[in-house]
Amino acid sequence: MNEFKKVFVGLSGGVDSSVAAYLLKKKNYDVVGVHLRCWNVNGCDLREAEDARRVANHLDIPFYVLNLEEEYKKAVVDYMVDGYRKGLTPNPDVMCNKEIKFGLFLKKALEMGADYIATGHYVKIEKSKIKNQNDNSKFKIVYKLFQAKDANKDQSYFLWTLTQEQLRHCLFPVGDYLKSEVRALAKEVGLPTAEKKDSQGICFVGKVTLSDFLSQYIKEAPGNILTTDGRVVGTHPGVQFYTIGQRQGLGVALNTPHYVAERDTKTNTVVLAPENDQSLYRKEITLSSVNFINHRTFQHSQECKNVLVRIRYRQPLAPATLYKILDTPVVEQSSPRGKARYEIHFAEPQKFVAPGQSAVFYSQEGEMLGGGIIS
Repeated sequence: MNEFKKVFVGLSGGVDSSVAAYLLKKKNYDVVGVHLRCWNVNGCDLREAEDARRVANHLDIPFYVLNLEEEYKKAVVDYMVDGYRKGLTPNPDVMCNKEIKFGLFLKKALEMGADYIATGHYVKIEKSKIKNQNDNSKFKIVYKLFQAKDANKDQSYFLWTLTQEQLRHCLFPVGDYLKSEVRALAKEVGLPTAEKKDSQGICFVGKVTLSDFLSQYIKEAPGNILTTDGRVVGTHPGVQFYTIGQRQGLGVALNTPHYVAERDTKTNTVVLAPENDQSLYRKEITLSSVNFINHRTFQHSQECKNVLVRIRYRQPLAPATLYKILDTPVVEQSSPRGKARYEIHFAEPQKFVAPGQSAVFYSQEGEMLGGGIIS
């Protein structure tokens, strides 16, 4: 019975995690609300913590605040700044999930007696039994992640680093709901976050632009802005302040729309290309730090696997083939700092591929198989 299972719910202060806590309590779990206090620049976390506390009071569940400001600053903020400093486009949400929510939070929750942690992520988790390779009379439980019911809110893209050991302690209650259903349910049961707007952008940056935020940590290094034919059309304050595919805020006036096609840290130049220029597309990418949710997904004997790939959040899935290019053992606990490398060959060239971002691959049935960092 669920009443003997204790679950720590990460209450962010938003409607999704609020409904997650409600649904678990309704199923007779022993629910504890926990707000993760993370580093931010404008004090917004104080408001979020208060909203989370109001939800816990409404649901009549215990509530705690877990201070992870120092750990978050190091694992997420410094990671992002260092990535941009190197000319990459890192994804702080992926690292937050890996290191904070399903790293430190999970670890501390288990130490405090929890059986599970739960979040308001829009993703579905399923478990199945598979036969033991060495003994057909024995079975092993395998956990799989699938895209959420609400395709517009699906967050599986940010969870590709998770492992079997983590997933056996995870619950995702809103994965089988549409966002509209979550809102309606929150209103029906009187949750104080029912009408609260969703957060936008990178939470810890605040109300300044990403470039303004980065300028506090990265020194300006002026250089030239070029077109693909080598023509100088302007100057930039530093390649680190630009992203692949960027169109606005380029600081140059051209007759037609242009996009950032390349940021070269060696020559300190930003290269612009007009829309649909071939330099904006890539048909092959190399991945590092590859993780498979289930290590059986890619057997050692296989050289390639047909998959669907997403290289940006909410981008349509693109057919591709995943190739193993180094004979490195694939294990369930593979780390984002691991040495396994793979290549993805797309059926059709993909636009705005940014090194440092995540490429996440799926099966035709919607199962999220894993992912890696674009090199």
